[in-house]
Amino acid sequence: MTDQPTAGIYTLGCKVNQYESEAIAERMRAVGFSVLPPQACCDVYIINTCTVTAESDRKARQFIRRAVHQNPGAYILVTGCFSQVSPAAVAAIPGVDYVCGNAEKQSVVEAALNLIKQGRKNGSPALQTAAPDANGFEPMCIRRFDRTRAYLKIEDGCESRCAYCIIPAARGKIRSKRPEDVVAEVSALTAGGCREVVLTGIETASWGKDLNGLTLADLLELVDAIPGIGRVRLGSLDPSLIRPAFVERIARLHSLTPHFHLSVQSGSSTVLARMRRKYNAEMALAGMELLRSAIPDVQFTTDMIVGFPQETDAEFEETLAFVRKARFLMIHIFPYSRRKGTPADTMPGQIPEAVKREREKRLAQAQAEIRRSILTGMIGKTVEVLFETQENGAWTGHSPNFLEVVCRSDLPLHGEIRTVRLTEADGDRCYGVLADN
Repeated sequence: MTDQPTAGIYTLGCKVNQYESEAIAERMRAVGFSVLPPQACCDVYIINTCTVTAESDRKARQFIRRAVHQNPGAYILVTGCFSQVSPAAVAAIPGVDYVCGNAEKQSVVEAALNLIKQGRKNGSPALQTAAPDANGFEPMCIRRFDRTRAYLKIEDGCESRCAYCIIPAARGKIRSKRPEDVVAEVSALTAGGCREVVLTGIETASWGKDLNGLTLADLLELVDAIPGIGRVRLGSLDPSLIRPAFVERIARLHSLTPHFHLSVQSGSSTVLARMRRKYNAEMALAGMELLRSAIPDVQFTTDMIVGFPQETDAEFEETLAFVRKARFLMIHIFPYSRRKGTPADTMPGQIPEAVKREREKRLAQAQAEIRRSILTGMIGKTVEVLFETQENGAWTGHSPNFLEVVCRSDLPLHGEIRTVRLTEADGDRCYGVLADN
């Protein structure tokens, strides 16, 4: 062992996991660990797992075994959704020392310290198997951000029980971060130079349901009032949130970016009903139109599942028609993947893989045409770009409405928000020149 023990953290899955891993990393540093890239040879490895699909479980096992291979003598601690749903399966992997789910996730820090003091690996893994919501919202806080934006978890848990999803079992009931804690954390990040904060959760739209009737709009208004606040972006939202009263309030905010990721999942109302979603296709479109009428230059991204059980050719055509009306800037397309423990796994009418792949291809083609049209329509306009990365003299960043913009400049633009005039587009990104020299 080195004088200062080293730790590597593998993070799988969603932005919530990314936030939680950063909070764990900060606590590890605070108690004396040096946190290294997970590819390094470390004394301790923490694997923060996902379980949204069977493939997610496979990747979790792969990363655990990779950590064991990198340093067979290292202490292996596993947390997250896979270890919440299947703790015995995780504990059975040779080399694992500690397993906890999503309750007291930061207990991996104390467990790592104890293993270092113990000086030997556990003969059998220690298991912490509390229900994910046993202790309410676990207090976490970050002060660091590696890029130009920071992800901040404001909510945990989901009670929607969609037919395809295992996450309610992994994350438990809805729990919200207290508004004063959110404001304090965003204030500290802003004072530290963060230009964009992404407020995210397992079901972000449900923030406040456990806080005496508070709503997401209440929180956004509090954050908007923080002195010096930069951009505020929202994580994935359930379309049922987008109602007139909510839109009227958020349209007045100066910090909220005009970009919304709506987790629509299908453009067919009958498929949405089988999925047990809380809205239909018409409601989702109506919400988007409300936002378009209230917020200039708003853009939308989404997730779509193709090949859900019993999806007919006609229902898939309804999704294609929906997408053409909705005009999403980007769609994350997922061929339906069976997940044991969910109602959809045992539904009759499972769609052949070849059909799923064909539908995925057709939806991607339709989306590519829409994206190209949106980007082409931006040529000649000016946008405010938050620059993030540089490669070969070209800086890349995002506009408030989530256009990816490339601009050549010799100036140090990292973390800068600059005005860019858009001169061309290639169907994927926009290109431009600085307009504020």
